[in-house]
Amino acid sequence: MKTLITYWLFTLLFSLTSCSKAEQSPSPAGGETPIEISDSWQGKKILIVYLSRTSNTKAVAEIIQKKVGGDLVALELVTPYPENYQQIVAQVANENASGFPPPLKTKIDSIQNYDVVFVGFPTWGMQLPPPMKSFLNQYNLSGKTIIPFNTNGGYGIGSSFETVKQLCPNSTVLEGFSTRGGSERDGILYVMQGDKEVQVQAEVQTWLKKIGFIK
Repeated sequence: MKTLITYWLFTLLFSLTSCSKAEQSPSPAGGETPIEISDSWQGKKILIVYLSRTSNTKAVAEIIQKKVGGDLVALELVTPYPENYQQIVAQVANENASGFPPPLKTKIDSIQNYDVVFVGFPTWGMQLPPPMKSFLNQYNLSGKTIIPFNTNGGYGIGSSFETVKQLCPNSTVLEGFSTRGGSERDGILYVMQGDKEVQVQAEVQTWLKKIGFIK
């Protein structure tokens, strides 16, 4: 009888332990279907470089990273821009007019090892921001695939995507992505949350499929 009781207790304990382990097993977040990278991009080393003042471009960069993986790098300056909006507008205008490339604090080691470089930035003065110009001028991106993405205050990309092409003459520049972000001039800062975040996630996925990066 003792043997039978011991057997049943052992069986019950084993069953409970098995159930506990199953409940602790991780499952895909939100039940999402895993995204597949297209065959032609499988195994490519990806870098995502972005400039973001109000964190909207940063949010898009993070969405892209969740879709395709890769290393995420924020561009920072040796001397940061002023917090005051009017002051930064004046400084950027002077840098664009003079062609002055603001020195970058950010250093990227072994950039030659990357095959694909996503570059993200807001539209400043209808142009590519000077820090992104500094990045594209500082690093040799020859032979790489460059993919721009952008946030703006409602006036579009301006000449920014065209400037990326001009500064990367020996790279393959794919079709870029743009979405409306905040408008610091109007006191509208971070907007990538709630319905807007969901919308941009869907837009980014559609864009990545359009350029053939994901299936």
